[in-house]
Amino acid sequence: MVKNVDYESRKRAVLSAAINKHIRKAGPVASEDIAENFDLSPATIRNIFSELEEAGYLTHLYTSGGRVPTDKGYRYYVDFLNAQMDLLDEEKSKIMREYSKGIRKLEEALEETSAVISETTHYTGIVSFLEWHDRLFYKGLSRILEHPEFKDSQKIRILIGALEEKQHLLEIINRDFNDKVKVYIGHELNCPQMDNCSLVVSSYRRKKKPQGKVAVLGPVRMEYNHIIPALAYIADVLSDFLENME
Repeated sequence: MVKNVDYESRKRAVLSAAINKHIRKAGPVASEDIAENFDLSPATIRNIFSELEEAGYLTHLYTSGGRVPTDKGYRYYVDFLNAQMDLLDEEKSKIMREYSKGIRKLEEALEETSAVISETTHYTGIVSFLEWHDRLFYKGLSRILEHPEFKDSQKIRILIGALEEKQHLLEIINRDFNDKVKVYIGHELNCPQMDNCSLVVSSYRRKKKPQGKVAVLGPVRMEYNHIIPALAYIADVLSDFLENME
C-alpha cells in the first residue's frame, strides 16, 4: 500500500516537473530533461510518461519526440499540484505603487489595472465592469503574440478577431463562480479560436458587492503558479482602492 502511494506521488511529481519544463522551454519534454531531478533513469521516466499519456495528461507531437501537456494535464496541475501559491512581497509592493499615481476616476482605475495585470504577468491584462455590459479594458495584447504558440499569422488573426468581437470573451469573464480565482484552460473556453489560450479570472468588489472581473489571457503554457496569486492580489488591491474612491 505504501509503495503504491509513493509511486502515485512520484507520478504526480514527474507530471509537475514535465509541465514546469514545458512552460520554460516552450517545446516537447524528453525523459532525459527531467530524469536527473528524480535520480531515475530516462527509461524509468519514459515508462511514467507512457502511463501519464495513457491517462490523458501528456501527449506527443511526433512519434520519436518528447511529451507536451494536454489540457487535462494542465487542469490537474492547476487544481492539485500548485495548491500552495504565493506572490513575492517585492511584487506586492510594486503593484501597490501603481495605485498611488493620482487616479481619480473609475475609468482611469480600470484602465490602469489592465496595464498593471499585463506588466505583472507578462500576458494580456483584461478588466470588465459589470454595469458597462459591452466594454472591456485590455492591455498587453502584443505580449501574448510574443509566444511561440502565436507565431502563425493565421492564429494571430483568429485570436485578434475573437478579442475584437469580445462578446463571447465578456460572457466567459463575467460568469459567476465561487472560487477566488477561476482558470479556463484551452477547450474549456468553448471558443475554437482560443483553443491554444487560457484565461485566468478573479472578481473585484466595492462595498461588498461584485463590481466586475480582472483576467489574464495567455497561452495554455502559462506560468500558473505566478499568474494565479498575482491576479488574486490585484483583484484585492483594486477592491480596496475602489472602496476608498469618492
